Amino acid sequence: MSETILSLTDASLSLDGNAGRVDILHDISLDVTVGETLGLVGPSGSGKSSLLMLMGGLEQATGGKITALGQNLTAMNEDQLALFRRDNMGVVFQSFHLIPTMTALENVATPLELAGHKDAFDRAEAELGAVGLADRADHYPSQMSGGEQQRVALARASAPRPRLLLADEPTGNLDVTNGTAIMDLLFGLRDRHGATLIMVTHSNELATRCDRVIRLRDGRIDTTKVAA
Repeated sequence: MSETILSLTDASLSLDGNAGRVDILHDISLDVTVGETLGLVGPSGSGKSSLLMLMGGLEQATGGKITALGQNLTAMNEDQLALFRRDNMGVVFQSFHLIPTMTALENVATPLELAGHKDAFDRAEAELGAVGLADRADHYPSQMSGGEQQRVALARASAPRPRLLLADEPTGNLDVTNGTAIMDLLFGLRDRHGATLIMVTHSNELATRCDRVIRLRDGRIDTTKVAA
């Protein structure tokens, strides 16, 4: 029997907006197993990215329970969640979120340094090499293409060797060629480190490479369109 690494039980999310309280997610129950690759798909506004944020502790559920690696995320405060993500998760966003005043190498190494890894720069060099950017380590984000910046973001997410790798539309800002290259690298990094991969995507090609696909609609799992 496969081990569960992430579990959501009746997880809900509501946020306060200018027009009042908005219900984003409704009673999401879902188990993710160790080593699985899970795709989250659905129309814009269906709650895909919000669900990923709940899974990563980047948003706090307003109802239900979320457990990751045996830890109750819904019982943690922001500082505890930040430490948990640092030690167990890698996150890749559609917009790369690189620090513009740091080189590629520094962008990858700095989070490792902050986490206390003495081999931070050696590990960062290895990860940049793994995404084909060994010769761009001293370049700043403004000196790199979008595809190269996303490779740096992938290296940064994978360098801590996370148990959980979360990706929010990782190919959304890229052309077809760069998007395909990022897809291959993402799955390669998953295999290299044995991470469980959860991703939000509009790409049918990317979704078909996942072990399982969950479709969301109006903040709920659409059980009539779950692909095995």
